[in-house]
Amino acid sequence: MDEKILLVDDEKDIADLLEEVLIQDGFRNIRKACTGMDALAVCREFQPDVMILDIMLPDLDGLEVCRKIREFSYCSILFLSSKNDEIDKILGLSCGGDDYITKPFSPREVVFRIKAQLRRQKYAAGPSCSTAVLNAGPLTIDRESGRAYKSGAELPLTGREFLLLAYFMENTDKIISKERLYEQVWGEYSSICDNTIMVHIRHLREKIEDAPSRPRQLITVKGLGYKLRKRTD
Repeated sequence: MDEKILLVDDEKDIADLLEEVLIQDGFRNIRKACTGMDALAVCREFQPDVMILDIMLPDLDGLEVCRKIREFSYCSILFLSSKNDEIDKILGLSCGGDDYITKPFSPREVVFRIKAQLRRQKYAAGPSCSTAVLNAGPLTIDRESGRAYKSGAELPLTGREFLLLAYFMENTDKIISKERLYEQVWGEYSSICDNTIMVHIRHLREKIEDAPSRPRQLITVKGLGYKLRKRTD
C-alpha cells in the first residue's frame, strides 16, 4: 500500500509492534518519531495520510502536537492514550483529532481504524460521487482538493470535519440521525459516544456559522438529529 503512516510514540516497543502489524497488512510507507518535536518535523517532510499520536510524549504532549499540525496539515490523527475518561477523549477530539484509542489496545483494531480513515479520505476525494464540487448557501466543498470554503474563504477544517460537512452537503435539507453519522462518517470500528458527535458539530458550527450559538444553517432537529439547510435566506 502506498498510503503514508506516521507512528509517534516514545515507547519503542509499541511503535515497533504497530509497524510490524501494519507491514503484515501490506503497508510499506511507514515512518516513526518518538518526541513531539520529531513528530512535527517528520510530518512536515513526510506528509502522512494518517498519524498515530501518543498523548504522553517527553517534550510536547500529543494535544499540543495535534494543534500545531493542524496549522499545516489535514492528515487524519488517531490518538493513543492510557487515559480513558470521557473528558480526555473530548479534549483530544476538540483539538483536531479524528479518533481516540485507549491503551491497552488491540493492534488489529488500530489497523482497522487506520483503514477506516483511509476509506473516508478516498470517499471524500474520489470520483464515486456524482459531483466533485458541492454548494450550500455560502458553503462550497471541493472533493478533489479536499478543501472547503465559506464565501470564497478557505475553512480550516480537520479531516473529520471535512467528511462531516461533505456528508451533510450531500444530504442538504435532510434530517440526519446520530446513528447515520456514526455509520457514514466514523465507520463501524470507531467506539464513540453522543458527546463526540456534539463536539464535532460544535466545532463545525464555529467555522461555518456567523453566530455558532444561534446556528441558521447546520441546525439541530430535537430528538431526530441534524440538518444542513441548502439556503439560509
